[in-house]
Amino acid sequence: MLKRTTAGLVSALLGAVLLAGCSDDSDSGSASESTDASTSASASVSDLPVPEGVELTPQGTSLAVGDTATLAWEPRQDTVGVIDARVDRMEKTSFKRSFAGWRIDEATEQTRPYFVRTTITNRGETDLGGRRIPLYAVDGENRLVDYSSFGSSFKPCPSTDFPKSFPPGASGEFCLVYLVPDRGDLTAVSFRPTQDVNPITWTGELTRPAS
Repeated sequence: MLKRTTAGLVSALLGAVLLAGCSDDSDSGSASESTDASTSASASVSDLPVPEGVELTPQGTSLAVGDTATLAWEPRQDTVGVIDARVDRMEKTSFKRSFAGWRIDEATEQTRPYFVRTTITNRGETDLGGRRIPLYAVDGENRLVDYSSFGSSFKPCPSTDFPKSFPPGASGEFCLVYLVPDRGDLTAVSFRPTQDVNPITWTGELTRPAS
């Protein structure tokens, strides 16, 4: 965990790295409880109801950084989210560069931090306020890594869920922090809400965060 020192010693937790299933469909037992609990595996993404005129990006589509995908998933049973998501930047950073003033424990030091900046628009009919953003990092071992959350503000990359209110038509820019295990590589960003979904992925150049 990460702890930040301010006027006193104020702790701010950076959420644990959550590993979801590998994108190899033969690995049926590796999906995380977090992902499975928040989605319904009974419905195929292509079968989910979406507003008239919305065309979903086909499963298995490979995109480049800067491309937009239209995505649908069930954040909870009988609730459908539909978004346009564009991955704007994938940034490789370090604890020394981006976490000055934070005390890093030994377990966290074994990870490597990355920032993913994305623009998202709510294209559906559901207020997505407070929901997790359904984007994962893919590492060099083909594992999905969930983004981490802070117990207090983190200016370089806030890494928050959707705001308290994110109604139909709302749009926002988000930055998500991924801690890749074993100091691994970020190879792609993935939309894969359930194990049986053929993921939609973004790949591209890794850049450095702005100072």
